[in-house]
Amino acid sequence: MRLFSIILAGSLAVSTTAFANSPCSGKKGGIDHCEGSTFICNDGSVSASKKSCSATMGTGTGALGIAGAQQEEMSPTASSDCSCRSATYCTGPKGGHFCTTDTGGKSYLHKD
Repeated sequence: MRLFSIILAGSLAVSTTAFANSPCSGKKGGIDHCEGSTFICNDGSVSASKKSCSATMGTGTGALGIAGAQQEEMSPTASSDCSCRSATYCTGPKGGHFCTTDTGGKSYLHKD
């Protein structure tokens, strides 16, 4: 019985760890779609995950579940529209790359 308890506790610890490190987890509401290797979350922000979205979700899908959609990386914009959902980003005064979330906040892209 004691061995069973130890195995059960170990398997629960592993499963909760796997969920804690998911891209777009928590208040971000899950993954909305991919922009190349970048995860776009349901709240309109980008995930700080270093995982590749296109590799994780399957190559050749844009919005989740739409086969054949093109995979393009996020690109810089010359205009002031740098919405995360539009797959464009702005460059800050110190060289950081960010896009704006649905609520107007800044979501910074990780450095490669």
